[in-house]
Amino acid sequence: MANPWTGEVALVLDGQRHVAKLTLGALAELEAALDTGTLVEMVERFERGQFSTRDVLALIVAGLRGGGWNGSAADLLHSEIEGGPVEAARVAAELLARAFALPVT
Repeated sequence: MANPWTGEVALVLDGQRHVAKLTLGALAELEAALDTGTLVEMVERFERGQFSTRDVLALIVAGLRGGGWNGSAADLLHSEIEGGPVEAARVAAELLARAFALPVT
């Protein structure tokens, strides 16, 4: 089970459950992949609902890598995410939220 207190989010990829987490290294990798000035800009896009599929893909890849996955964006392009694009966007948004806030108890 994913631990929200440590920023973890569960994602089922090709029928296998993975734990995603935005570690400091994953966040740095994410910034480089998105070519964005700050993480705040990316968070603001999600808050406004103006994120792109590229944002979602980059967040999920960074989160999976932070959780110990050794794949790449190219690997994820050929993978089946349980719940489809809607679940992918939800997981991406949850990764951001958990990276910068404590879970509500």
